[in-house]
Amino acid sequence: MTIKKYRLAFVGGGINSTIGKIHSIATTIDKRWEISSGFFSRNLSTNLKTAKFYGVDKNRVYNNFNKFLKSEKNNIDVIALLVPTPLRLKYLLQILKYNIPVISEKPLIDNYQDFTKLKKYEKNFLRVTYNYIGYPLVKELSELISKKYFGKIKQIHFEMPQDAFTGLTSKNIVPKKWRLQDNNKVPNISHDLGSHLLSLTYYLLGEYPSGVMCNYFKSSKYKNLIDNGYFWVKFKSGIRGSYWISKSVPGIRNGLKLNIIGEKKSAHWFQMRPEELKICNENGSIETIDNLTLQLKANQKIYNRYKVGHPSGFLEAFANMYLDYSDEFTDFKKNKKQKDSKRFLDLKNSRAIAKFFHSASKSHKKNCWVKI
Repeated sequence: MTIKKYRLAFVGGGINSTIGKIHSIATTIDKRWEISSGFFSRNLSTNLKTAKFYGVDKNRVYNNFNKFLKSEKNNIDVIALLVPTPLRLKYLLQILKYNIPVISEKPLIDNYQDFTKLKKYEKNFLRVTYNYIGYPLVKELSELISKKYFGKIKQIHFEMPQDAFTGLTSKNIVPKKWRLQDNNKVPNISHDLGSHLLSLTYYLLGEYPSGVMCNYFKSSKYKNLIDNGYFWVKFKSGIRGSYWISKSVPGIRNGLKLNIIGEKKSAHWFQMRPEELKICNENGSIETIDNLTLQLKANQKIYNRYKVGHPSGFLEAFANMYLDYSDEFTDFKKNKKQKDSKRFLDLKNSRAIAKFFHSASKSHKKNCWVKI
């Protein structure tokens, strides 16, 4: 069966951007996408170098964004929007006016109130790249939860500590300037790390918290920047839980952990060991499963490009996400409308994530529980 390859244009994602290289590799692994055009950078030299690096015809590279949209609107299928978060809304609104489908870096935008400007575009095809849902065992977890394998879910405890703002790491990998500026409403770390935990919550449980108690604080050399957040959360379904995000934990590169406690069993997944899911049973026994153990979702050939035992990681998870989005885009083009699914991380879900952190900031300021 011949699978259609979609024409993808990059907005942002120049070769001086780490995330641009990740997206470019992820889009090409399964040959579902082809980077065919771009407005990669406002810098002419960077723009042309990026086009050469990605193999894009220099005649389809633009230094003027409006000219890019007008010239390419009928020659591309989807735009990958990779500009820094503070600039994203400006570009997004212009793209959506042309009714061009979008795959955006996360978070979609960084201000909950601004979602009112996007409401009329809810029927447009739009996906957000929360790449951790691309890991096969995260997909397996979702299936296990939906099949009540753990019994009724009682608690979740998710955490995402990193060392980005510790002295040694920030000297070696200097944070982008825009990442070092908190606005008055929601700290940047909430969008950068916390939004991942919310996307995973929805993907796994099919719901967002209904209440939050939050405490933010500063502990790094960046004195005016919040670098830690604790969140206690509760759900309408009765689930209780917590989130922890941090950028100032020495030696922890990416400590994403998911702990899910059910009536019968609990599950524990650590991103640094992505092909192991620990399941603890009522009798005290512990089993470690891999991509082939239960054969619900993780074992599917499309998510395993080589045999189990040769670990897949961050790039493969990103590629799995683009693989899923190509299927979803095919379905969207065929049916001319969105399906409702907890697996879609779209405009409505982006608004829900932003609303959570909007409420969390209120909780931090008032030092009380806030209903979401």
